[in-house]
Amino acid sequence: MIKIYAPASIGNINVGFDILGAALSPIDDTMLGDCITIKSAKKNKLTNIGNFAHELPIEHNNNIVWKCYIKFTKYVKKIKPISIILEKNMPVGSGLGSSACSIVASLVALNIFFKKPLNKKKLLFMMGELEGEISGGVHYDNVAPSYLGGVQIILELNKNIISQKIPHFNNWLWVIAWPGIKVSTASARHILPKTENRSIFIKQNRYLAGFIHACYTQQEKIAIKMMKDIIVEPYREKLIPGFKKVKKELKKIGAIVCGISGSGPTIFSICRNIKIAKKISNWLKNNYLINNNGFVHICKLDFNGARKLK
Repeated sequence: MIKIYAPASIGNINVGFDILGAALSPIDDTMLGDCITIKSAKKNKLTNIGNFAHELPIEHNNNIVWKCYIKFTKYVKKIKPISIILEKNMPVGSGLGSSACSIVASLVALNIFFKKPLNKKKLLFMMGELEGEISGGVHYDNVAPSYLGGVQIILELNKNIISQKIPHFNNWLWVIAWPGIKVSTASARHILPKTENRSIFIKQNRYLAGFIHACYTQQEKIAIKMMKDIIVEPYREKLIPGFKKVKKELKKIGAIVCGISGSGPTIFSICRNIKIAKKISNWLKNNYLINNNGFVHICKLDFNGARKLK
């Protein structure tokens, strides 16, 4: 039996649309991610369990985990009856890489089960393809950090996907809040304009270059100033209830950065100490959550990525 856990992630991190992503680990050890368990069976079987299993399609063919199995077995040209259990701990359409968690955990587990026929690069490429089937566009800013851990920068060179960890700031705490409602990634991508003003594009590139430079040289103040999103946030904030007000209030409390996690509606804020993080967490619980399904977590970065559980 093989059991794999893949953590939640923040895509974009404001400044790096479809380029940057960060894996998350709640400081209270909450399992913020999905698990896949695989074992041999006489016939194929998929079982959905977990807090958000009810949000998944009943039909196997529409379940992303089953799509992972079909794609993987076709690629490696090996078919073997298996039992797959998906423990769905992540809400669908949350902006925390819910589909990425399932995809990453599934493909890592399948690769181990079939004696590792694929290397990391091929696995990552397949993860991005499967993510694209759901969101309407291939992107790696959730699957890469969920698979490899830490803050990842995703590059493309001669059609080869290269994802590498970049330096981080040890004192940062990431407070994430999901209000309890959905925003589909496909809808959030559709709302974006097809073209962008050249001056805005240049300015955003300057922010991204400045942020990466600041991470490598450990200039925290510059990194904070560079974490802006003038391309995506102005459009996606319309999908998030009261985003401007929330952002303003969190900065009053002491957040050094606020933004939309992936396509939303989860938002994230960064602070330097646990005292401020707890104040932000309490404010979000009282003012941002719409229903009892919503949650708030104080997190650090998850540097392990997808891993085998006992």
